[in-house]
Amino acid sequence: MSFYQQPLLWFLCAAAIPVIIHLLNRRRHKTVQWAAMQFLLKATRESRGKKKLRHILILTARTLGIAALATAVARPMVGGLLGWGASQMDTVILILDRSASMETTAENATASRRALAIDRVRDAMKSLDATRLILLDSATATPQDIPSPDILSEITNTRATDSAADIPSLLQQAAEFILETQPGKTEIWIASDMQYADWDKESERWTTAMATLQSIPQKPSVRILSLANPSKSNVSMRIISSLRSSDDLLLDLEITRSGDAVAPVNQPLTLALNGVKTTESVIIPGQSLRFQKRIKLPEKQETGQGWLSLPSDANPRDHTVFFTYGAPHPVKTLIVSAAGEATTYLSAAAAPPGYAAQSCETIAPAQFSSKIGNLSDYAAIIWRAPFPDQAGAGPLTDFLRSGGHVLFFSPMENSTDNFMDVKWQPISTAPDGKFFILQQWNQDDGLLRDSLSGTPLGGKTFRSIKKQVPEAAVGTMSTLATWDDGSPFLTRIIEERGTAWFFASVPDYTWSNLGDAHLLLPAVQRAVLAGVSRFDAALLANVNQGDALPRNVEVRKRLDDFTVDATADPTFAAGVYLLGERTIAANIPAAEHELLAIQKTDLPALFEGIKFRTFEDTASSTTDNEEREIWKFFLIAVLFFLAAEALLCLPKPTSAAVTSNPSPLPSR
Repeated sequence: MSFYQQPLLWFLCAAAIPVIIHLLNRRRHKTVQWAAMQFLLKATRESRGKKKLRHILILTARTLGIAALATAVARPMVGGLLGWGASQMDTVILILDRSASMETTAENATASRRALAIDRVRDAMKSLDATRLILLDSATATPQDIPSPDILSEITNTRATDSAADIPSLLQQAAEFILETQPGKTEIWIASDMQYADWDKESERWTTAMATLQSIPQKPSVRILSLANPSKSNVSMRIISSLRSSDDLLLDLEITRSGDAVAPVNQPLTLALNGVKTTESVIIPGQSLRFQKRIKLPEKQETGQGWLSLPSDANPRDHTVFFTYGAPHPVKTLIVSAAGEATTYLSAAAAPPGYAAQSCETIAPAQFSSKIGNLSDYAAIIWRAPFPDQAGAGPLTDFLRSGGHVLFFSPMENSTDNFMDVKWQPISTAPDGKFFILQQWNQDDGLLRDSLSGTPLGGKTFRSIKKQVPEAAVGTMSTLATWDDGSPFLTRIIEERGTAWFFASVPDYTWSNLGDAHLLLPAVQRAVLAGVSRFDAALLANVNQGDALPRNVEVRKRLDDFTVDATADPTFAAGVYLLGERTIAANIPAAEHELLAIQKTDLPALFEGIKFRTFEDTASSTTDNEEREIWKFFLIAVLFFLAAEALLCLPKPTSAAVTSNPSPLPSR
C-alpha cells in the first residue's frame, strides 16, 4: 500500500485522542471505600463485566473511526510496484533488464516481461510527485535522466535487445552514480526476470557493489520487481559452433523447449543461405535436441552468410541463429613423437583414411624448435614425448591461449620434466594376469563424452598393462576419467581459449589396447575439430560483446535479409554484420537460452547489509496490478465505526413500566 498524500498520515496520531480523554476522565474521581455502598456494588457486580466490555467497544470504535478517516484523507493505494513500505524519495534509479530472455511472454500474459516491467514502473512513479527517475539499462549501461515516466515505453533505451545483462555490474554503476551526484534519498529499482546467468550470484562483483552501496552516507534501499513467473510454451535455438570443410558448412546446433514437454514435436526449420530460402522439418524428441546441420555451399563461392529459424512463439527473438563462412582452412595436426607403434596409431586417429581434408605431420621432439614459428597453422598438437624444455614451453602455451588443443600422451619413460606445473609420475605396471581398467568417465563433457545420439563410447573394453599418471597441484587439473584404483586416466587444463589434455596411457599394445580406436579415434577427432573451429570462431560472436563490437573507426553494415525492426539499434540486435573488413555473425549469448532463475532465498546473501524488498509480478497484462485508490473503502469504514459507536451508546431500555400513581401505604 502507498499513499498520494503521505504527510497527512501524521493525522493518525489523532486516533489516540479518545484513549487520552478516557484516561484523563478516570483520574477525575477519587475512589473512596464506603461501607454503605458495598452491598449495592456486590449486587451489581454481575453486570459490571458486560458494562466494561461495552465501554471498551465504544472506545475502540471511536479510535478506529478517527484512524480510518486519517487514512482516507492520505489517499491510500494498493497494487503496483510500491506496495507496502513505500515512502517519499528524491531519486529512483531504475535498473532495467533488457536481455533477450526478457522478451518472453509469461503464462496467461499478453505482453513481454520487459513491457510489463516498464508499465509497472510507470504506474508506480505516478504516486511519487517530484521524484527524479534515472534509467540504467542493461544494454547501454549508461545512466539516463527520464523527464517523465510516461515516455519510458517510447525511448530507445527501453526497447528489446538480443544482448545479455550483468546485474552486479549495473548495481556497481548505480552505486557510483549515487556517490558522484549525491541525488538525495534514493531507491534502486531492479526490473528483471531473475535469470541465473544475468545475476551471476557467484561473481565477486557482488561484494564490490555491496561495499560501494554501504559506503554511501545516505544508504539507498533496493526494490526488486521479479518477473520470473512461468512462461508460455517456447522453443529456442542456439548455435554452438560452425566449421567449414571443403564445400560443406557444419553447424552445431541445440534446440530447447521450455516447461516439462516430453512428447516429440515436429517443427519447420527455415534456412536462408545467401538470400535463398529452403524449409525442412526437424523432430524434437524431448526437451532438447543437439544436432549437426550440414549445409552444402555454392561452388566457387568462398564467403557467404545466412540464418536458420524456427516458428515464433513465446519469445520472438530466441528462435533464430545467424552464421557466416569464409574460405576453407586446412585441418592440420602436428604430432611430436619418436617413431613407433604409438605414433602410427596417433597419426591414423589425427588423419583417418578417407578424410581428405585432414592431414598430419610427424616430427621428432628434437625438431620441434623448427616449427615454433608456424604453430598457428595447426588445429591441434599431439605430444608423445617428455615435456618440452623452456624454449618450447612458451610457444606451446601461446598456442593453447590462442585456442589450440594439445594432447599429451605418456612419454613411455620416466621423466622429471614439467609443463604448466604438471609432471609425469613413474610408470606403473599391473600385476601379472591383471589389467588397469577404466572405471568411470565423464559422459557429458570432455573428449570421452557420449555422441550426439546419446551413445556412450566403448570405455568398458579398454584395458591397460601400464600407466603413467600426470600429477599437479590440487585444483590445477580437472579429472574426466579414472582407473579402477582411483587414479586419473584423462585430465585437462583450460588455458584461456585452448585446452591441454593429459592421457595416462598410449596406443601401444605393450601398454594398452587404446589403439583399438574405441576411445582414441573419437577423442583425437574431437580435439582436432575443436582446435580448427577457432579459425571459424572469429566469425561468430555474442551480441554487444567482444568481436561483435566495432574496432576503432569500423562502420557497421547489416548483410543478412532477416526481417527486423528498422528503428532498432543494430549494436544490440542479432544478425550478420560487416564491420570494416570483418564479417561477423552476432547471436544471442548462450546463457540467455538457459531456463534457470535465481531463487528468492539467494537474495539476502547477495544484498547483505542493504535493505531490500521483492515484488513478485504475477499479472498477465500491462493493466493488471495497477495501483488503485481505496480511500472510499476507508470512508465506509468511518461510517461503520461511527454507527457502531452510536448503537453502543444507546441507553439500556427499562425492564418494567413505572406507575404514575402509586397506591398509598397501608395504615398500621
